[in-house]
Amino acid sequence: MENNNPPNKNNSSVKKKNKSIFREYAEAIFIALLLALFIRTFIIQAFKIPSGSMQNTLLIGDHILVSKFAYGVHIPNVIPFINIKLFDDIVLFQKTPKREDIIVFKYPKNENRDFIKRVIGIPGDLLEVRQQKVFINEKLINEKYARHTDMPQKTRLVPRDDFGPIVVPPGHLFMMGDNRENSQDSRFWGFLETNKIKGKALVIYWSWNAEDSWVRFDRFGQILR
Repeated sequence: MENNNPPNKNNSSVKKKNKSIFREYAEAIFIALLLALFIRTFIIQAFKIPSGSMQNTLLIGDHILVSKFAYGVHIPNVIPFINIKLFDDIVLFQKTPKREDIIVFKYPKNENRDFIKRVIGIPGDLLEVRQQKVFINEKLINEKYARHTDMPQKTRLVPRDDFGPIVVPPGHLFMMGDNRENSQDSRFWGFLETNKIKGKALVIYWSWNAEDSWVRFDRFGQILR
């Protein structure tokens, strides 16, 4: 029998409405992801501290925020998730960090790993470590942040306790961890190229003590200096 009933306009309008709602959600999620990627790439990024090389300034389990534009604008050159590098590092409007800044950077021996250390020497500095004490341009610097877990040895312990003198070349930095006897830094792997910097450490926003399974509330909001 021939069906002379008119098409169901209500069903058609409901389908269009559902498609419209789905499209709105999809667009909102897509925009949110793009915004998050932009913020993470150019503005600020979160990092977790995995080792004790910066104790007692930074503890294992500290979570920090890092400014991505403090020293310039980094042009993305790695495909996300698969870590394929497309071209050499390019930084626009580059600025040189100050001594004692805490920075996150690409580990020179393996750029897929991120390291965090303190800037000790900047370009042009004459740097020397004598019996665990750091001299910049032949002047002893006051390092209130430095932590020593071992006494200086009677014989020269190179490069941990005695290093240099050396001159930091242009476009490079000399990095050291605050936990001096337990830090792999420029004493062992050399200078850091400034275009390998990822950002400046700003603040601790979360801290978890895995040994005691407890949150370190007292570390929240600590400004890193």
